[in-house]
This record gives sequence, structure tokens and C-alpha cells, in this order.
Amino acid sequence: MRNVFVSTLYDIAKDDKDVVLITGDLGYGVLTKFWEAYPRQFINAGIAEQNMTSIAAGMALERKKVYTYSIGNFPTLRCLEQIRNDVAYHNANVNIVAVGGGFAYGALGMSHHATEDLAIMRALPNVTVFAPGDPVETIEVTKAANEIDAPCYIRLGKGGEKNVHTKIKNFKVGKAIEIHKGHEICIFSTGAILAEANKAAVNLNNKGISTSLYSFPTIKPIDKETIIECAKTHKCIITIEEHNVIGGFGSSIAEIISELTEKHAFLRKIGLNDAYSSVVGSQNYLRNYYGICSEKIEEIANEVLK
Repeated sequence: MRNVFVSTLYDIAKDDKDVVLITGDLGYGVLTKFWEAYPRQFINAGIAEQNMTSIAAGMALERKKVYTYSIGNFPTLRCLEQIRNDVAYHNANVNIVAVGGGFAYGALGMSHHATEDLAIMRALPNVTVFAPGDPVETIEVTKAANEIDAPCYIRLGKGGEKNVHTKIKNFKVGKAIEIHKGHEICIFSTGAILAEANKAAVNLNNKGISTSLYSFPTIKPIDKETIIECAKTHKCIITIEEHNVIGGFGSSIAEIISELTEKHAFLRKIGLNDAYSSVVGSQNYLRNYYGICSEKIEEIANEVLK
């Protein structure tokens, strides 16, 4: 996802000289092509994310389209006050890009585990929140964010994510993407965990359990129409996110379902259960350790049908 994002932004910046990329002293190798081609559209703010965000806000208020770029929690939680007061409050056109959502930097410990960012960023007024599920979604999200004259948060994987889609027709901000269509179990996924959700959906369908799968590259605004329709037509909705279950993607689904007055599917949420990970290891190791995986989805689906 990371490389696809940079490549897409590179193409956008070629035709739009108002695009500016600011990094918090990282991206060597990944960003080299960008800063060599567009030196007047690139700033290294150093390891000073608060300054990076305030610089971005000021440039955006002068009509620049600014992207701040760093890893994990650094472009979000470390500079949250600047995002809230300088960017969101002024509705400034700043795109906050976090590379390595969830456990992508798992071996570096909890300081690098981005597991509360979605909850916090979606709580800020004026901010559109994106979490693409694969490189194809990343291309669409990057293009869409560039057209929004307001703050956006883009949560990316670190790299190496497999494509679930071959292409996406008519991508729309705030609209979920249907991957499989069933009528018993419905899986809602956001972010780079999509490959695991797709694996579970394929396995369940192969076992004769009719399973739907929707990817939500946009968390805010959320696709209320699809959520309500699926809640009315399925027995159970299972949400999966590489994030704390409190306040994140699953909570956003629960907010919609809780307001329904007619009979509807019940909800099961998969994610990090209100904890920090004191365990370190690869992303796949931590996903499996905390049950954020295809096997957990299948386990819940089988329990529901029994």
C-alpha cells in the first residue's frame, strides 16, 4: 500500500503544483523519487510531528494541498492537539497519512502499534477517515482524498499487502464495496485485514455457509445504507479490524444498528479487546495471537449457525 500511495501521489503532483508532501524524517528510498522530481513540493520537517502538522495547516490555509507522512501513531497521536486545533477546526486541506496501521510494526512494540487511531480520528469533526483494504483501494482513496477540500486521514499498510480486487468500478467516498454476496453471515472489514476477511468468506462459502463480504475503505462518513440493508437480510454481522474494538470500525457499525427499530442481525466484533499489546512479533503473529484472523471469523460464524 505504501508504495502504491507514493506512486499515485507522484502522478497527481506532476499535474498539480499545489500538492505538497511533508515527511517526519522518514521514507528514505520510498519517497526518494518524489523529492528528486518535485523538490519544491517536498519538505522534511524532521522528527517534529507537531511542527509538521502546524506547517501543513498554514500551507493549506494558503490554498496548498498538503500531505503529512509518517509511521504508526506518529502523525496522529503524537500531534493530536495540532490536528484538532490547527487542521480540523479550520477545516484545512491536510491529508494525514499513517503508514503501518495496526500491527504492521509489530516487532517494535506498543509505541509503534497503531490500534487507537481510527477511533480518535473519526471523533474529530470535519475529518474524512480512510482505511483502504488493499493496493487497489489505496489508489482510489488517494485520488479521492486529493479531491476533498477538507482534512482527511489515510491509514495504510506498511507494504506487501496482496490485492483482493482486480479493479473497482465507480469508487465513491463513504460507500462500501461488495466482494461476496450471501444471506446468512455478513462480514464487514476495514483496512489491511481485508485479505483475512476474504479468506474466511471464501472458506465459509465453500462449506455451504452463505456469506457476504464488504470492504469499507471509508469509515467516516460510513455507508449507512449498506449497513442497514445487510442488518435486515443477514443473521449476523461480523466486523473485523486491526484496531481496538472500542470506538473503532466495529463501534461505528454498532452505532447504526443500535438505532434500528425493526428486527435485524446481531453483531459480533473482532479486534483488539481493550488492551495494549505487551507481546511483540511479526504482524501475522500478533494478528493470530489476538484472534484478528480468518479462523476467528469462521469460528464465530459456526457458533452463530449452531
